[in-house]
Amino acid sequence: MNQSINYLRIEKAINYLKKNYQSQPPLDEIAQYVHLSKFHFQRLFENWAGVSPKSFVQFLTVKYAKHLLDKGQSTLDASYDAGLSGTGRLHDLFVKIESVSPGQYKTKGIGVCISYGFYNTNFGNVLIAETQKGICHLGFVDDKQKAISYLGSQWKNADLVKKKGRQAVLVQDFLNQHIVPEKKILLDIKGTDFQIKVWEALLKIPKGQLLSYGNVAQMIGKPKAARAVGTAIARNPIAYIIPCHRVIRETGEIGQYRWGGIRKSTIIGWEAAQSAKEAYE
Repeated sequence: MNQSINYLRIEKAINYLKKNYQSQPPLDEIAQYVHLSKFHFQRLFENWAGVSPKSFVQFLTVKYAKHLLDKGQSTLDASYDAGLSGTGRLHDLFVKIESVSPGQYKTKGIGVCISYGFYNTNFGNVLIAETQKGICHLGFVDDKQKAISYLGSQWKNADLVKKKGRQAVLVQDFLNQHIVPEKKILLDIKGTDFQIKVWEALLKIPKGQLLSYGNVAQMIGKPKAARAVGTAIARNPIAYIIPCHRVIRETGEIGQYRWGGIRKSTIIGWEAAQSAKEAYE
């Protein structure tokens, strides 16, 4: 529970910093906004992000985002050649996508049992749901009842059972500790061939890097399909593991995110801070 409470404080602080960054608000002003002493807030923020609030917001500027976009393609080319990213193993080395059968896709889960549960993570509460084959849904949660209703609407004919699944344990550990699991995280997701292709491409974007929708379109061999890529990304059913948060507008603006724009900024900033730290280790 403390993780989720701390995340909400961090998210609120980042929202305030983004809105007031030009005025350079002092530490005690930000701390007061989140109802903490400046000493407690400073410690909380640095423990969570590894950098100061001011440094963190610098990672969220358009100038920094454009810098990452400019070097993004060459970074990807290098990661393809080596099989590794500059800050750790690529997601596709430990994530395996198994798309559902055409029959399950059409019948919305007849005969499928889905176990689900709510979990605390460093980026807020999440709903994790899985079939016998793997994770079929992972979404950040602000309203638990709405989250369950959405899951039911996507799998109308499946049996939903509230219990912890085997894959959920791996995912929760990864979200909280950010350590690549020894066992592959299995995903059981439904989508069109185009959507699956886009989601697989997202797995190849290294932590701390950003690409534009046009970049992703080029990755899948459809350079004129940037808008369709954006639609596919918006329908990504697996938050964070399939890192749709690493795709932004060509202008350098963070853009929309189905689980909240501030959360997207928070994750991007956290990954940039971790990558910067790892570069100096």
